[in-house]
Amino acid sequence: MVSRSAVIAVAIFLVAHLALLIGLTTPNKFVFDEVHYVPAARQMLAPVMSQPMLNPMHPPLAKELIAISIAAFGDNALGWRYPATLFGALAVVAIYLCGLALFAAQAPAIAAALIAAFNQMLYVQARIAMLDIFALGFGLLAIAAFMHGFRRARPQALFALAGALFGCAAACKWSGLFPLGVCIVVVTVIRLMQGWRTLFADAKPDDWYRPDLWPGLKLHHLGLCFAVLPGMAYLAAFVPLYGLSLPDLIEAQRRIFADNTTTAIAGHTYMSAWPSWPLLARPVWFLFDKSAEDNVSAVVFLGNPLVLWPALLALVVVLRDFVVERRWDAFLIAAFYFGPWLAWALLPRTLGFIYYYLPAATATSLALVYVLRRDGLPRWLLWAYVGVAAIGFAVMLPISAAFIGTSMRSFSRLMLFQSWI
Repeated sequence: MVSRSAVIAVAIFLVAHLALLIGLTTPNKFVFDEVHYVPAARQMLAPVMSQPMLNPMHPPLAKELIAISIAAFGDNALGWRYPATLFGALAVVAIYLCGLALFAAQAPAIAAALIAAFNQMLYVQARIAMLDIFALGFGLLAIAAFMHGFRRARPQALFALAGALFGCAAACKWSGLFPLGVCIVVVTVIRLMQGWRTLFADAKPDDWYRPDLWPGLKLHHLGLCFAVLPGMAYLAAFVPLYGLSLPDLIEAQRRIFADNTTTAIAGHTYMSAWPSWPLLARPVWFLFDKSAEDNVSAVVFLGNPLVLWPALLALVVVLRDFVVERRWDAFLIAAFYFGPWLAWALLPRTLGFIYYYLPAATATSLALVYVLRRDGLPRWLLWAYVGVAAIGFAVMLPISAAFIGTSMRSFSRLMLFQSWI
């Protein structure tokens, strides 16, 4: 019998997917980095792949998915962008599944999915043929599997699923490795504490660490789940391009590594440093077209300030509960927010953009729901906030969807700070 959660998940996917499809083909030209990824996808469709290979600095899976869409729907705006809408909808579903794991109730899980959907970051990225939304969709589904397995006595199957999905995320973009790294750190810390026979003097059921956690989970299970399966899923994406040639596979990884660790990259108009991303200090203008004297088509990757600024306060509470009360749900929310964000601080490359913040920004919906459903707060407060997030989304929609358009005066009003221009 189909579970209620499965029915709700399918409903969320269908509604989100249909909403993302509205006006998708506007504009009917390349937007921002589509100029890099769509030609690379086209090249993959040729009977004999031409040389040099386009866009070798990123793994191929997302571009392969775009190529499949072009073959199905044609070499047009729908063909380029359709897969992004699928993975945007899957990302919203994944947040719902994470909410079920953390809160064990339908209402807060649905609220988390709605807040994630009303954050402009996900909406904008799910309507453009770039790589980030693919890595996000796979990565969030993997996180959901990990969260569902975290409190189980036998998490092997869910951890294996998470590992395979993390491999797919990394096969879209190497930043998909960050949440996998978070899982490895979490599991390693818990296993070390268990090996040291660590005990909390006032142990509680909600502790993030328990000495009896995962009694049947062995070292070879961990190696399979978080190394072998991710590696196999990752490398499988290269086989259509390189076959089973080991030298070619190694050379492909070397080129990706060289590009993603270089510091010798020139500046960019919209570049920003990782500490500024939570503050929304510097957005990226994906599109700005003046179609008439006072009519503008704009797509600005910014994020919903009514979601992302309050989320910073919610994260303070989450951190407090993790440290002081040792709550497992606060621990996981903090891990999958700070891990994918702060990982960028470890990279030597100087070029960064606010859309790198997308995975952490999407996870903030879980932090907001966690705080708004605390004991002592009225139940209606969470849904009132969902309404506030929806209002913020509606206000910013004219600068998030090119098919709507807006006046220069309205556009200028929405650009609240000089750094946004």
